[in-house]
Amino acid sequence: MAKTNPLQFVQQVRGEVAKVVWPTRREVVLTTIMVFIMAALTATFFSLVDLGIRTALSAVLTAF
Repeated sequence: MAKTNPLQFVQQVRGEVAKVVWPTRREVVLTTIMVFIMAALTATFFSLVDLGIRTALSAVLTAF
């Protein structure tokens, strides 16, 4: 494997970072909002599932 000196490494890193397409502020805000919405929907879903299972289990246990 070829070795590179630290200067070449830094130059290569800067070249690769220059190729990165950074998201716009609007894209960041929209994806952040979408993450919060999906997290809230997921939390609501699992809360309802938990409530359903707890109710069903309580009904079964009180029947016996």
